[in-house]
Amino acid sequence: MEKGGQDNGTSPLGFLLVGMGNVPTAQAALFLLSLIIYLVTVVGNILIIVLVVAEQHLHTPMYFFLGNLSSLETFYSSAILPRLLASFLTGERTISAHGCVAQFYFFAALATTECYLLAAMSYNWYLAICQPLLYASLMTWKVCLQLVAGSWLLGLLVSTVLTSLLPQLQFCGPRTINRFFCDFTPLLELACSDTSMATLVAFIFGFLDVVFPFLFTLASYVCIIAAILRIPSNMGRQKAFSTCSSHLTIVAVFYGSLFVVYVLPRTAPLWQLSKVFSFFYTVLTPLVNPLIYSLRNREVREALRK
Repeated sequence: MEKGGQDNGTSPLGFLLVGMGNVPTAQAALFLLSLIIYLVTVVGNILIIVLVVAEQHLHTPMYFFLGNLSSLETFYSSAILPRLLASFLTGERTISAHGCVAQFYFFAALATTECYLLAAMSYNWYLAICQPLLYASLMTWKVCLQLVAGSWLLGLLVSTVLTSLLPQLQFCGPRTINRFFCDFTPLLELACSDTSMATLVAFIFGFLDVVFPFLFTLASYVCIIAAILRIPSNMGRQKAFSTCSSHLTIVAVFYGSLFVVYVLPRTAPLWQLSKVFSFFYTVLTPLVNPLIYSLRNREVREALRK
């Protein structure tokens, strides 16, 4: 602890994660709901991974990306929900400074990786629908591995850079985070030292790891939808759209909630709304993945029946 009551991000002092602790009467119900969501998320995503590995006819680029997305969603929910479940169970809402930094590191790495992985999956759909004759030569297993490895490496790189900025911040006021997990923006708002460099770096990486993949995904789907609309028969259009609708749904849920949390102004009503939507993209998106793919994908349903 430094003079004047200041301390940096590596101080043993912790942070108070307000989360949903302002509704004490609902803690038991929230614990049960979160536990069910976590169990369904982990079991569902692991089941998809097992199916992709075990079923020979699922050894295609699309399901290779899906298996990686399911792996990511399993880790993603595990970085947030166990800590949240423990707080519901014990009523203890403080987290150590080191624990807060570690939680943010894994959250940032996995969220960034998901942005790039969703973009890679949209590129796969673009090739499959818009360039079907060139698909086999363009989307080779080498390209698949490079896209997936690049997504994971970029996620780890961005997270490492952002996390390295946290120990340089000084905190001298109330150490209360109005979220249920440690995030970069709330931590910057609590800092009483100069945050201009950290804000600039976060803005640059925010564009590179969120806005750029989103624009790439959006451009891919504009081309995909244009190609689908050119198909003469209604049945052909429905079949083509149904092949990528699962991925499009996940993209809409993930990016929709992400932009509500980080782009909307910081007014009091919208702040409460952003807290709700942060629950969407950190907790419900990993749950949506196995449910959508198991309910909407015929090949996954057949593999499940086997």
